Order: sequence, then C-alpha cells, then structure tokens
Amino acid sequence: MSNAKKTSPGKSASASKSPSPAIPAAKLIDGFIAKFDTAIAKQIRACRAVLRKRFPTANEIVYDNYNFFVIGYCSTMRSSDCIVSLAANSKGVGLSFYWGSTLPDPHKILLGSGTQNRFVRLPAPKTLSDPKVSALIDAAVAQAKVPLAIGTRGISVVKSISVKQRTRRS
Repeated sequence: MSNAKKTSPGKSASASKSPSPAIPAAKLIDGFIAKFDTAIAKQIRACRAVLRKRFPTANEIVYDNYNFFVIGYCSTMRSSDCIVSLAANSKGVGLSFYWGSTLPDPHKILLGSGTQNRFVRLPAPKTLSDPKVSALIDAAVAQAKVPLAIGTRGISVVKSISVKQRTRRS
C-alpha cells in the first residue's frame, strides 16, 4: 500500500515507521480511530464490526498512511491477498476492493478509474448490507487467489504508521 521507507522507532523516520511491538494492535487501532471526528470514528467502528463479523477468519492488516487510515481484510498477511478494505479520511469512509477492476459491476456502483482498485462510498454502515454492495463483496471473496481460512480467527496487525499525515478531522 505504501512505498514509503519503513524505519524502526527511535531511528529517523522519513515517511513511515514500523509500529512498536510493545504496543498491542488493538490499542494502536483505537488510537488511530480516535484521531477522527466523532461521527466518522463511530462509522469506522460500526463498519469494522460488520466486516469483522462477515470475515471472522480474515487478518486485519492496518495502515495509518498519509492520506487514509486503512483496514484490509486479507486471507494471508499480504496486502495483495486483501479482499476488501475500509479506507477512511476526514471526508468519510469507503469500502475498497483491491482487485475491483476485475469485479462484475452490473449496477455500476464501483468508483475509481485506476487499473486495479475500485471503491464504494459508505455514507452509513448499513450500506454494507445493500444487496448491490453485498454482491460485490461476495464476488471479491469468490475471486480471491487464496481463500479465507475456515475454523480459525484472524488477527489484527499494524503494518505501518506514516509519521506525516493529513488531518483526520474536518
């Protein structure tokens, strides 16, 4: 997701740093979400709860990048095995499809024009249960190169934290 140089805490950091292993991922994630305005933070938490319930065996790979706070739901620890991601900035929350350009989109709800990624805006957590969005999520699961595990619980891992970030508040 980020091509920024990663450094260890305590070293000079140019654009991002690796998180300290002493701080639990849950605490870091709570802190990332707390940077947002109350309404967006509430929306991130609610959408995360829906996706965690939908993907209990997925690994949550977290990036607190310059532009976005991202939680990817992945079948492995690789971001390229990401099925969907929550992406939030000061303007709102979206659902990103890592391989969205290859998804069937008969209702033309996917946004973006890049060669790979597509997204839908999530004005409210209930958007995740919209049949059109659910169909896209199901299609993303079906096309995953590595299927989700069965009978296990995914973990949350903070992959990077950008030292410099756009404001998370409007």
